Amino acid sequence: MAAVRRCIAAGVFLACMLVGGSGQAIGGAKSRPRPQRPTPKEPKVTPIDVTQPAANIDIQKMTGKWYLLNTASKCSYLMTHGTAVEPTVITLTYSPSATDTLSVSTKTRRDHQCWEVLQVYYLTQTPGRLTLKGPRPELNTEIVIGETDYTSYAVIYFQKQGKMTVKLYGRSVDNLSEPMLTKFERLADKQKFGLAYLVPFPTYSHCGDVDKDHVINCVPTC
Repeated sequence: MAAVRRCIAAGVFLACMLVGGSGQAIGGAKSRPRPQRPTPKEPKVTPIDVTQPAANIDIQKMTGKWYLLNTASKCSYLMTHGTAVEPTVITLTYSPSATDTLSVSTKTRRDHQCWEVLQVYYLTQTPGRLTLKGPRPELNTEIVIGETDYTSYAVIYFQKQGKMTVKLYGRSVDNLSEPMLTKFERLADKQKFGLAYLVPFPTYSHCGDVDKDHVINCVPTC
């Protein structure tokens, strides 16, 4: 039963054609259709591809605790349950012995019970760009650290199957300044998220320690 609950919670936490032709030969005989080479497809450019990470990202300075303060998303669940979201906090851990990954712990509440989800973000060759691997490559989540000062706020972009989400994190729940929120709203608007798509998260009653029966291990993937 505990395993079933963990699977359900994981689900909650975690959306050429060839052109042929024929010609007429002398005497009216029909020639065989000549096979034509397929037209090369242009690489598909998605929103995350043109979203630039902050300059000279220092991944070690990103480690530690971050509180989720606001989310810009067109996720149907958030659109219908935005007023019922729970306080959420993530903890990032970077190990020099594993320079290609960033360990992520996410704690939130579901049905009055605290849960913890463990994941790994894989660093790419571009500083500030990371990947959360899915069961198949097309289910990967691409991540960009868009803006941060390391000490007070971070704006992080997530894209899965072409759908973008923008999240605002803070080192503290007490330092959500008006300029910070205005900056987040401006960045969200660039991704076509108006104010109607912004979901603020509670800044109180965050989960502390979570018992092992309510830890979902998504390493390497879920």
